[in-house]
Amino acid sequence: MNLDILSAEGILKSGLITMSCRNKKTFQLTIFITLFYFVAPLYLAFAGSELKATFEPFLTISPDKQFEFAESYFANKEYYRAVNEYKRFIYFFPKDERVELAMYRICESHYNDKRFTEAIDSSNLLIEQYVDTDLAIESYFMMSESYVKINAFNSAIITLHNLMAITDDVSVRDRANYRIGWIYLEMASWEKARHYFARVGGQNREKYRLEEIAAALDKVKNIPQKNPRVAGFLSVIPGAGYLYCERYQDAVIAFLLNAGLIYAAYESFDEDHYALGGLITFVGFGFYAGNIYGSITSAHKFNRNQTTNFINKLKENTKVNFSADVKNKGVFLSLRFSF
Repeated sequence: MNLDILSAEGILKSGLITMSCRNKKTFQLTIFITLFYFVAPLYLAFAGSELKATFEPFLTISPDKQFEFAESYFANKEYYRAVNEYKRFIYFFPKDERVELAMYRICESHYNDKRFTEAIDSSNLLIEQYVDTDLAIESYFMMSESYVKINAFNSAIITLHNLMAITDDVSVRDRANYRIGWIYLEMASWEKARHYFARVGGQNREKYRLEEIAAALDKVKNIPQKNPRVAGFLSVIPGAGYLYCERYQDAVIAFLLNAGLIYAAYESFDEDHYALGGLITFVGFGFYAGNIYGSITSAHKFNRNQTTNFINKLKENTKVNFSADVKNKGVFLSLRFSF
């Protein structure tokens, strides 16, 4: 009986506690909702401008806008920035049809900015991805020109041979043979230049002005030359080797300097100043040997200058330059005429 009473009291107390807890939670929830409805409008009133700024939409860059932005840098010759913008275009829009053009623009930008190693790497990347498209073919030529700029002539020639190995297009092959001919010409390898010019097809020979080039190459034997051995032999007489190489001022200086040292040595020995005479003779021998060596190198330098002048004149009068029209996928020819 007592146990039943205790159980009933326990149940009653637990029920009261549960109801009390529920009432307390309900009360707290009511207060929270009331405060929220009163405080939230005030917060929005004071912070409305900040929230508006926070939820404004982000700037969206379209493929057209990004490509135009890169093109504007390229047109203004800000090539370093253009490269970065073209790369950004390729990264964000890899499936855009202008990706190949953007890659070629990167090659052009490096080349125009005289970063020839980077131009070679960029051209190679385009070729690997697109193989034999019009711009890939132009990239072969650009790579070759970049090699020429860093005096890697053999690599330039190999690049053009690789191009001819993948194409049956006669115009492309003729252009590659023409360019190889000019590379050999710039190396003063006259016969190899003739060989590659001769490989250009009949339909393009007039366009490339090969008859004028052949006539000019027939005059190679008329390029003034100095024999280094003759210059060295003549320099036995101080200054004569320089005189032979048409370096008249150096000839006079070499003659007077060596003659003065020889006379000073003679006078020293004649006056029994053997130590001084020996010293002057030692110094004079150095100048005398320098006179011989300088005469020989002057002959080589004279020959290089004359050859370079001949090649530069030939370029001015007959060379055909190419520039790619990347938008219309064509090639422009630039001709130089001499009157």
